[in-house]
Amino acid sequence: MPGPRACLGWLTESASSLALQTPSMSPFKSLTFVSPRPRAKLIVLGAVHGNEICGTLAIQRVINEMDGGAMPITAGQLTLVPVTNPLAYARRRRNGDRNLNRNLVPRSAPRDYEDHIANWLCPLLARHDVLLDLHSFHSAGSAFVLLGPPDNPGPIEPFSHAAREEALALRLGVSRAVEGWLSCYAAGVARRSGAAAAPAIAEGMGTTEYMRSVGGWALTLECGQHDDPHAPEVAYQAIVNALLHLRLIDGPDPAEVPQMEGLLLCEVMDRLHPGDTFARDWKSFDPFVAGQLIGTRHDGTPVSAPFDGRVVFPKADADPGQEWFFLAKPHTRLSR
Repeated sequence: MPGPRACLGWLTESASSLALQTPSMSPFKSLTFVSPRPRAKLIVLGAVHGNEICGTLAIQRVINEMDGGAMPITAGQLTLVPVTNPLAYARRRRNGDRNLNRNLVPRSAPRDYEDHIANWLCPLLARHDVLLDLHSFHSAGSAFVLLGPPDNPGPIEPFSHAAREEALALRLGVSRAVEGWLSCYAAGVARRSGAAAAPAIAEGMGTTEYMRSVGGWALTLECGQHDDPHAPEVAYQAIVNALLHLRLIDGPDPAEVPQMEGLLLCEVMDRLHPGDTFARDWKSFDPFVAGQLIGTRHDGTPVSAPFDGRVVFPKADADPGQEWFFLAKPHTRLSR
């Protein structure tokens, strides 16, 4: 297997080739390994966002090892999707026509490329029990796992498999877990629209949220910054650990990480104008204290932290109307 930098070069050439093949007219692709022995059905996604290629590299490495007999599936089922969004991947950018990881629901009358992906991907997800979705992020920072909600019967994201998600999250090899995505996103949408309360569940629905909505359970692993040469290795080890934990391949259950920082997403702030600027070069998980200046609006209005916590997913060049940064508080659920 070539090193990460060599693979990055290969993917750049591959993306150029794909662009000439008009991916909007190409079939979507997945590869499934099935054992005669029943067990869990795991699906692993790469390149939901086309410029996040660490998952693609890791998945191709797993395919090569399985095809070569080095890592056979001994029970259950594994489905691998190296490139979930071919158009975005071919263009070497986050989205094709729009963000696939928002508003991910089947459409009777698809209007854009990502709607067509959803009509293929949603039924595929529903045929599995577990999803591992591999991503990377824009700013510098260390890898972390995005966890679903605790078990609850509530209106935004009712759920009953929290213990399974927690057990796998502790074995993926990363030491930070973040939760609260859908509730935080829904509150942000409500603020944008001026509504007193609007769940906006569909708008925040991504791969993991859809998987939970059809009875499965799921984790998103953010493997590092987009160009981090170590990110493909983080993604690969997470796939192997998931296969071992679910007993789809032979070997001991991976040990839980000895330390885990738990964080709860509480606020999302949009960039409203091209002149909105950060007070400093924020990186994911940089700490802040209540009252600290995070940024300044184009008209001089300060944007200050409402509590002590950490910045998540800062994007200084976010388009107006899009997420500028998230704020998170310490959370005890998986902290150790």
